[in-house]
This record gives sequence, C-alpha cells and structure tokens, in this order.
Amino acid sequence: MAKYRPPKIRKYGKGSRKCQRCGSRDAVIQKYGLYLCRQCFREIAPSLGFKKYN
Repeated sequence: MAKYRPPKIRKYGKGSRKCQRCGSRDAVIQKYGLYLCRQCFREIAPSLGFKKYN
C-alpha cells in the first residue's frame, strides 16, 4: 500500500507548463512556442536571433 498519493496531472494554469530547458514552472514564456523560463530565455536569446533594444 502506498504511503501517499501521487500529485495530480495539471491540465491548465501555471502548474501545467514548465521550461523545456531547466524544468522550472515559474515565468514560462510561451510566445512563438518557446516554452522557456525567463532566465533560460535570456541566456540563449541571442543564439535564437532575438536582439535587445535600448
């Protein structure tokens, strides 16, 4: 007999999406199908072709 229940699978909301690179669930960027957290996005954005404007 199991001591605890496994967590339920989230279908929508913040807990349903995670970063494809590090697995973090906070601040995930979904635009353009990226699914990266903001920290990972900042690291690899130049290689993806994004530029920072001042």
